[in-house]
Amino acid sequence: MSKGMYVPKESQPKQGGTAAKGRDGEKGGKRKIVAQNKKARHDYAIIDTYEAGIVLTGTEVKSLREGRTSLTDGFVQIDQGEAWLHNAHIPEYHQGSWTNHSARRKRKLLLHREEIDKLESKSQETGHTIVPLALYFRDGRAKAEIALARGKKEYDKRQTLREQQDRRESDRAIAAAKRKQRGQ
Repeated sequence: MSKGMYVPKESQPKQGGTAAKGRDGEKGGKRKIVAQNKKARHDYAIIDTYEAGIVLTGTEVKSLREGRTSLTDGFVQIDQGEAWLHNAHIPEYHQGSWTNHSARRKRKLLLHREEIDKLESKSQETGHTIVPLALYFRDGRAKAEIALARGKKEYDKRQTLREQQDRRESDRAIAAAKRKQRGQ
């Protein structure tokens, strides 16, 4: 901009930026997904999902930001009123020294007391378990999406795959018909 030029107030940059916007009572923000557990969505019928904070060390956060994490064998266990994430593989930070963490240690999940009590009572029912679905960053904080799930039988898995395939084929047919209609 040249000196002395008039700029209307609407086009001037606002103070605070995106960080200030997130604190104005709106819950959420942009999620930067680090890892997803696609196998869990295939092997389990998801009943309910929860967002939980994770207690991590500094090298774990740096390693998470590199995005080389695996949740494939992970599970959540409620022990003495606390939720713990087991078997989530966060590799050692390559620039870490003696302060590095162990890759498969159990990590504490931060949930409200009512959520923990509900998860504990539901997970004790036959066939129910708690699985991690995703690890992500929201507003600079590491979060885990966990789900109360019920194990699928083999025929349930086949039925789900068949439904997905049918849905995909119908979407393709509709898109082809639309393209054909536009061409005429």
